Amino acid sequence: MVFVIRCLVLLSVSVGFSATALADNWPAWRGPTGNGLSTEKNLPTEWSPTKNVAWKLELPGSAGASPVVWDKQIFLTSVNAGGDLLLMSVSTDGRELWKQVVASGNKDARGDEGNSASPSPVTDGKHVWTFMGEGTLGCYTVDGKEVWKFNLQDRYGKFSIQFGMSSTPVLDNGVLYLQLIHGEGDANTREACVVALDGATGEEVWKVDRPSDAEAENEHSYASPMMYLDGKTKLLLSHGADFIVAHDLKNGHEVWRCGGLNRRDDKVLPYDPTLRFVASPVSAPGIIVVPSAKQHPLLALRPTGSGDITGKADMQLWTWKRTPDVPTPVILDDLVYLCMENGNLTVLEKMTGKEVYSEATHRQRHRASPVVADGKLYLTARDGRITVVQTGREFKSLAVNELGEDQSASPAISNGTIYLRTFKHLWAIRNP
Repeated sequence: MVFVIRCLVLLSVSVGFSATALADNWPAWRGPTGNGLSTEKNLPTEWSPTKNVAWKLELPGSAGASPVVWDKQIFLTSVNAGGDLLLMSVSTDGRELWKQVVASGNKDARGDEGNSASPSPVTDGKHVWTFMGEGTLGCYTVDGKEVWKFNLQDRYGKFSIQFGMSSTPVLDNGVLYLQLIHGEGDANTREACVVALDGATGEEVWKVDRPSDAEAENEHSYASPMMYLDGKTKLLLSHGADFIVAHDLKNGHEVWRCGGLNRRDDKVLPYDPTLRFVASPVSAPGIIVVPSAKQHPLLALRPTGSGDITGKADMQLWTWKRTPDVPTPVILDDLVYLCMENGNLTVLEKMTGKEVYSEATHRQRHRASPVVADGKLYLTARDGRITVVQTGREFKSLAVNELGEDQSASPAISNGTIYLRTFKHLWAIRNP
């Protein structure tokens, strides 16, 4: 009997370790693979303030940055009443572990649209990096000790961007990549650039200018850089100022660029001087889906181009007539999911662009980007209502959930839990 008990205990421990090992960390805004996808199972479909809530933690203030998760720690940014910009760590059982003032001087954007704590942090489980909209970039240990910190404006010039810099950095193999697409005036005077920094030291690895003939508000990008990765090709994608540009990771040089997102030669849809990009590109092997803004098109590109591929038929898989304005698309299996600003969900075939369906969900502004896990698509509206839709070729709304609090941050998923960052609380949603 003692032997049997010991075996059962060992089996229980082994299963626990296996579950932990198989659980996804969520180390960045778009998850473990940078595309909003999670491999987690047994996630809740329904919740409310009194159902499937493991815990909630009151936050110092609002922000649109998504939480990131590594093992038993959650990292997120916030602001306080005094205008300080904060980096926080919370345990996965809901306890605040530490809080650091990264900078001060918060500025709200368009009332309820965002603030200087909008960029999401990123972590590798040893360090966490945070970027604030007023320019401060910092590296901290997961225990909250500052490693290095400086203001990007001191190194790369003053930001000139209407609603504040909100681009989230991307981390790859210890290198931190940022796009600083902003400025006013002609291409010779604006200071837009893409930079790579050593994550351990903050020292510059490379910097390249980001030229464009964009005009007016289009010089400003609120999108984030993303990675394209398949078995042969690895590219950094910068997005904004009328173009998507693919960069070589070693030195930042421009591999290819594509325009056509804000057309200058279209009599029906003329050049729009207010077409700032907010939604970021998303990719899967063999395809990069590129949003624009407002009523302009969405492109699906091959990743193998060279030079200016604007309008080149052999580099373009398909074009779709409408784009998500703020939410970043999701690619899963053979389908592309587009969450429009008004809550419409449009699903297209990945390689052809053929419409599978377009259905209305909750009629409210959608600012957060959708995430997918366990055969479910989670669509987050600005009023905090989250519509859960089954993935696949048939539209089926599984649930509509409300916590009664505004939200613009995208959900994070880790270890069987959905973390929702509203303007008031961090919520952990979990099946019993």
